[in-house]
Amino acid sequence: MKPFENVKSIVTPLDMVNVDTDQIIPKQFLKLVQKSGFGKFLFFNWRYDENKNIKSDFILNDSKYSDSKILVAGDNFGCGSSREHAVWALDDYGFSVIISSSFADIFFSNCFKNGILPISLDSKIVEKLLKETNSVEVDLKNQIIKTSFDDIHFEINSHKKKILLDGLDDIAQTFQFEGEICQFEEKSTVPSVL
Repeated sequence: MKPFENVKSIVTPLDMVNVDTDQIIPKQFLKLVQKSGFGKFLFFNWRYDENKNIKSDFILNDSKYSDSKILVAGDNFGCGSSREHAVWALDDYGFSVIISSSFADIFFSNCFKNGILPISLDSKIVEKLLKETNSVEVDLKNQIIKTSFDDIHFEINSHKKKILLDGLDDIAQTFQFEGEICQFEEKSTVPSVL
């Protein structure tokens, strides 16, 4: 996982509530065995019609948002099943930050494990961000979102902030204690009886 850096981008406004993981990445695309390649299937049933033609009225199909790295969505984002693929799809598509007034717990946790910053803000601020047409900057180190209308401070657990800033997934966090683990294993080794 790469260390999180400040993100400056226009926001992609997904003004919907209760967006679940089945909508983020439909079940028929869960066959890949690696974390990459899911971006092209992100919100597939909303982006394409039954003949796989692009739906021009869906926000991700507007070229204005093609390089956006910040997704702003309605309440309860990432609800539904606990599939980590939803976060993989968002990341592979290019999103680094997801902002909502609330997240499903497992989805929220999966974001941190995969290098995406989920930011939970008051619903009135989210409503303003959904209408923001200028670039915004997300500064994780200082916990500020700089917008055209205000600097917005956000809260984040200090451990989760550190793992994003340092780019540490679960395995990398474990390897930080490799020396202690080796010492424990040496002390705990049971001699063979044979």
